[in-house]
Amino acid sequence: MKKTSTRLADGRELLYYDSRDDVVRDAVDRRPLGPVGTDSEIRRDRLLGESVAIASHRQSRTYLPPADQCPLCPSRDGRPSEIPEHDYDVAVFENRFPSLAGGTGRCEVVCFTSDHDASFADLTDAQAALVLDAWTDRTAELSQLPAVEQVFCFENRGEEIGVTLGHPHGQIYAYPFVTPRTERMLRSAAEHRERTGGRNLFDDVLADERADGSRIVLRGEHWTAFVPYAARWPYEVHLYPNRRVPDLLGLDGAARTEFPQVYLELLRRFDRIFDGAAGAAGPAGPGGPAGPGAAVDGKRASGEPPTPYISAWHQAPFSAQGRGEFALHLELFTIRRTVGKLKFLAGSESGMNVFINDVPPEAAAERLREVAST
Repeated sequence: MKKTSTRLADGRELLYYDSRDDVVRDAVDRRPLGPVGTDSEIRRDRLLGESVAIASHRQSRTYLPPADQCPLCPSRDGRPSEIPEHDYDVAVFENRFPSLAGGTGRCEVVCFTSDHDASFADLTDAQAALVLDAWTDRTAELSQLPAVEQVFCFENRGEEIGVTLGHPHGQIYAYPFVTPRTERMLRSAAEHRERTGGRNLFDDVLADERADGSRIVLRGEHWTAFVPYAARWPYEVHLYPNRRVPDLLGLDGAARTEFPQVYLELLRRFDRIFDGAAGAAGPAGPGGPAGPGAAVDGKRASGEPPTPYISAWHQAPFSAQGRGEFALHLELFTIRRTVGKLKFLAGSESGMNVFINDVPPEAAAERLREVAST
């Protein structure tokens, strides 16, 4: 991997990650951009003890532009974009409309490919490995900023999720605090360790799922994907490295090599779960082939739009007590519960944070096994 750092016209950092060492990145951003104006602040909810980011400047961010005006495509034919080069492998830059800024953290955009019409599931193993390298490098770099406590790499896909740019991309949030969800995990891990005489909660969850097997979606030599026992979302998969590490920096070479194969397969299955023709197929074992009529290569015979999803890396905070007990893992889920219907966070979920799931986790796991690639 070759990393090249430069600056955009308004001073924001732009980084290129290339698979070839001989690539030269010297294009200059000549857009007449004014300075970035942010109005971000962190407020504390005294009742819940949680932080809330207030970022009114985001109301003016770019919203669903036509493909020929996409700011994440390379600059071409006199149409400048956020990427001055005419092509790129992976590009990362500071968000012009950040939720967190200055002393309140940092927000970055990660462009997975220059191909506007692709998705992450369309990447090759080598391209996905380069994205993993970029996530890892950004985690290492952002961890050195004095205000940053936790780095969150994620992807939102689909207008149903709220995506405002159609180009395949994700984001990285560098929080100046430990997020509420992570705090709860760390607390649960500490309570489990005390209750069990020193056992690790994440290790036990993974071991229990592998022993039970009914919710296993895919087994690799270095990774395991399963639907959690108490899944909140209709189709939700957690992906764990079989050897516990606190963050992306802890992954060894073997796990990094296998990750693209496992993750791309999961994404392609998500693109097939709502295919009506595949729904008639019989169940297959974990990692087994799809049944007759299943969609292939991420295409849906039913004509259903691509599955909207959120893909989220959970990494240990840098200075939190219990960091060594935390386990890196990825959580992938969709808000679609069946063809043409979404899972809305209504009264119980939004008002009391009590989820009601319409799809039994065991049934979701079986469906995700049915649509495995042949």
